Amino acid sequence: MEDQVEHKTVAVNGINMHFVEIGQGPLVLFIHGFPECWYSWRHQMSFMAKQGYRAVAPDLRGYGDTTGAPNDDPNKFTTLDIVGDLVELLNNIAPQEEKVFVVGHDWGAVVSWALCLYRPDKVKAFVCLSVAFNPRNPLNKPLDTLRKVYGDDYYVVRFQEAGVIEGEFEELGIKNVLKKFLTYRTPGPLYLKKGKPFEDTSSTNDDELPAWLSHEDIDFYANKYKQIGFTGALNYYRSIDRNWEVTAAWTGAKIQVPVKFIVGDLDITYNAPGAKDYLHKGGFKKLVPLLEDVVVLQGVGHFIHQEKPKEINEHIYNYITKISSYKNHSICAIL
Repeated sequence: MEDQVEHKTVAVNGINMHFVEIGQGPLVLFIHGFPECWYSWRHQMSFMAKQGYRAVAPDLRGYGDTTGAPNDDPNKFTTLDIVGDLVELLNNIAPQEEKVFVVGHDWGAVVSWALCLYRPDKVKAFVCLSVAFNPRNPLNKPLDTLRKVYGDDYYVVRFQEAGVIEGEFEELGIKNVLKKFLTYRTPGPLYLKKGKPFEDTSSTNDDELPAWLSHEDIDFYANKYKQIGFTGALNYYRSIDRNWEVTAAWTGAKIQVPVKFIVGDLDITYNAPGAKDYLHKGGFKKLVPLLEDVVVLQGVGHFIHQEKPKEINEHIYNYITKISSYKNHSICAIL
């Protein structure tokens, strides 16, 4: 896959954003999550290019080969900052396209929701993987809530103190850390004991990998983290309270773009308290009125696009084709 894509870098919003692209046609923007980079979309990009689309996947600030982000300041990693990067990227590489299709996973899903919220004029439709829209609660700061619900060993809480978890990851070994995250399939909260992360998890043994994840894949991710460390990626978690502070203007706002949501039934997000009721009993649809579908894949964990690429590719392509058909019929009706 890597020898098929073009690697490019563009200066946007104070950073040098690395991205890869393949294919020609309407642009589909793929936004990765933690602990990944553009490479997590390798299956989707080649597939969409063959279907007549231009697939583009950046390394978000703090990740991969994107440089210039102020990694020592997590306050520079809010969704306003990240969306700013992406809007400038699109303005630079596709100035002729008023709107693009967006696909996001994990933190990439969070960022994509923010893009849809802040700049719906830039998004034709959004295919969301794993992380549903989480509306801002004006009464509760996120970190306080997570501590009360899950305690101090919850992974998001453990990520907060700069340097501590990075040191523990270094001791455990970058490859082992990546294997543990990518293969975690327990349908419940992820706890990382202080000084002993992943000690009690049921993820894969060090020498075992599932069929969908190769040692070459792990090596690719590991080489990137060896170069830049984990701090930039962890800053997304360290900015969640700052996100809450700077987004008060969007309290109560709804997502006004077409959306398809896909999640695995073993995903920790799907098994969070209240998540299933929210997704299936009207709460999600109320906040995302153009939500077309909620798809739950059985026996699938969090990294759904890598674990089940064929199914995810078909869902993305079929939905984008459907949306494009709607748009074309509307234009014909006007003409």
